[in-house]
Amino acid sequence: MQLANKVAAVTGAGTGIGKAIALGFAGEGAAVVVDYAGHPEAAQETVREIEAAGEKAVAVQADVTEQEDVRALVQACVAEFGRMDILVNNAGVEHKMPFLETPLDVWNKAIAVNLTGPWLGCQEAAKQMVSQGTPGRIINISSVHEDLPMPTNSPYCAAKGSVRMLMRTIAVELAPYGITVNNIAPGAVDTPMDAPLKARPDQMQELLSEIPLGRMGKPEEIASLAVYLASDASSYITGSTFLIDGGMIRRAGSL
Repeated sequence: MQLANKVAAVTGAGTGIGKAIALGFAGEGAAVVVDYAGHPEAAQETVREIEAAGEKAVAVQADVTEQEDVRALVQACVAEFGRMDILVNNAGVEHKMPFLETPLDVWNKAIAVNLTGPWLGCQEAAKQMVSQGTPGRIINISSVHEDLPMPTNSPYCAAKGSVRMLMRTIAVELAPYGITVNNIAPGAVDTPMDAPLKARPDQMQELLSEIPLGRMGKPEEIASLAVYLASDASSYITGSTFLIDGGMIRRAGSL
């Protein structure tokens, strides 16, 4: 059990990559706080699946763009399980449209969820980890698009590129406390966020042609990498982005 006696919080853990990470952590012995922003049903289902496997979990509502909510998420983690060892900033949004047609509110939403959210999460989690006096792990679910341009998705790409430099900077600042900070940068992963793309066979085929391995990733594959970065096996790794994209970064195209 790679995460036995550890306590983790995962934002946006009701579906997709976040859910897979929550289940993966629980499967390795961690108690998990399942964050959700809106309707609780999906988060409660994640909790039920974890508890059915004999592990511990609780669902907590917190909007990652609100400082008080993020602070309350960390406090709930400590109140329920006594500590916080791991935070995964997974919650994210995107809204594709041409740059010249993108309104300010779309930009503001993307920056709030995809950049301000991780910034708040990193800060509040790190404060708790420092107060505990124990090593900690912070993992941001970034994107291949922290480095690879994606036309019609400028706010998302800008946010993810900024998360890269946030991670690199605070990894240096937090290293003296034994807190590591790393990014996981998925490429195309088969999640509900990609449903519109899958509904367009022509676009789907074009996407697959840009991936050397010829398929989308699975949420469980991202979760396996997250487990490693959360475990003691990764204790000498900090300030890095880990691409998990089937080679997509090496073959850029139009999507």
